[in-house]
Amino acid sequence: MKLFKHASVTVAVLAMSLTNIAAAADDHKGHNHDDKKGAEHAHDAKSVYGGVVSVVKDVNYELVTKPDTITLYVTDHGKPVDTKGASANLTILSSAEKSDVKLEPAGENKLQAKGSFKVQAGTKVAGNVKIGNQPAQSVKFSIK
Repeated sequence: MKLFKHASVTVAVLAMSLTNIAAAADDHKGHNHDDKKGAEHAHDAKSVYGGVVSVVKDVNYELVTKPDTITLYVTDHGKPVDTKGASANLTILSSAEKSDVKLEPAGENKLQAKGSFKVQAGTKVAGNVKIGNQPAQSVKFSIK
């Protein structure tokens, strides 16, 4: 009789665990994790401004490089992130040169630096972005 009592308790605990797993899975409605195995919300990583996108903790950082400006756009699930008071420090690594660039707020969801920049295919860009009272986020880009 004791064996059946313990078995029914085990079944009840297992049933509650499965209910919690189903509820957690339901919290991700609207996200298709089958797009690319291991990719974080791959559908969110599309370029909107013609640059290269890096996704960190569901926030999209899109780097647009031109000979006279470097712009970093920030969106969260397609919505602009307020960059007032934000900053970014980037390190640009090409095959022959290394340069550091500080970006400042330049609109609703962008940070920008003006100057003369040599960014070409194969250039790597790494940096930290600080927005509001959130911890700084490390971002990495590979220019195509």
